[in-house]
Amino acid sequence: MRRLLSLPEDGVSDRPDAQDEFVLSCPIPISDYPVVTLAHGGGGRLMHQLIDRMFGPAFDNPVLREGHDGATLPTDGRRLAFTTDSFVVSPIFFPGGDIGTLAVDGTVNDLSMCGARPLYMSAGMILEEGMPMDGLWRVVQSMKAAAEEADVLLVTGDTKVVDRGKGDGVYINTSGIGVMEHDLEIGPTRVAPGDAVVLSGDIGRHGIAVMAVREGLAFESSIESDCAPLWEPVAAMLNAGVTPHCLRDLTRGGLASSLVEIAGQANVHVRIDERAIPVRQDVEGACEILGLDPMYVANEGRFVAFVPGDQAQAALEAIRSCPVGEQACVIGNVRDDDRDLVTLTSSIGATRVVDMLSGEQLPRIC
Repeated sequence: MRRLLSLPEDGVSDRPDAQDEFVLSCPIPISDYPVVTLAHGGGGRLMHQLIDRMFGPAFDNPVLREGHDGATLPTDGRRLAFTTDSFVVSPIFFPGGDIGTLAVDGTVNDLSMCGARPLYMSAGMILEEGMPMDGLWRVVQSMKAAAEEADVLLVTGDTKVVDRGKGDGVYINTSGIGVMEHDLEIGPTRVAPGDAVVLSGDIGRHGIAVMAVREGLAFESSIESDCAPLWEPVAAMLNAGVTPHCLRDLTRGGLASSLVEIAGQANVHVRIDERAIPVRQDVEGACEILGLDPMYVANEGRFVAFVPGDQAQAALEAIRSCPVGEQACVIGNVRDDDRDLVTLTSSIGATRVVDMLSGEQLPRIC
């Protein structure tokens, strides 16, 4: 609240009520910032506003407008998927992986969410002067192992070095190309009422694993990142005859932000049940200590699939046939009674609206 006074040049008012005049105002709207903040990269409301208000209008075209994890491009009778990503996680080493594993799996997973078999990728290495060579070698070996596991080839790259203190050891930028071996249209605008929402496994482990190292926290059990490639369960669904309408990996912003984004793009009501969402007890405990909601904590080896309701069981069986998807479950459905809405039935039976966070829960998480 700001006190507003209208005073003459001599600074003395002849109005007896001048000191009682107030105008409610905010110096700057919460969503309008004159500089970039960490929250602009957190997967929540501010990041989406940055994209919708700046990048989207500047580069507007039909392919970009799809709002998917990657672009699907027709070429010579085949459809390719193309994606790009950057990785700035801090710290670069964490339980269950490191920035190298993250860079490969994150790129592979974006292609997989397009329904494309990952084939090739690039890597741009931005190194800080003073980065220990043994640490860099460890990152390179992690990338090599992750690429072999995902059956992708790293076919081109680039290296740059910045001054000491101008980086954070290493940042990695990647691009990936995959091929779509089917005629399905997979994307957020294909989601329809009657779809089942299938979650591939427990949530929140990646974010908590990174945060524990960053803050020097120790828990009774070791919490490791869920970082993993996701093409295998996606391929299993496709091979089983499942026709997913949309696939989305749950990275920045977690499960909640992904569902809100998809509901908005498809203009539907997504209703989920909190009791059906698997969260490991140690992750839930860590979230309580840190004041975090696991629904918004990042993952790097989990995805949601929107599939026709009558294919939910087939989708579950296909995903569960893969080690990364053994805990797959149906967590909700799509309705047409409201638009652009996500609601959650809590463990006590109450219903609340799920929205994107305006701020940043966990910065520099991927």
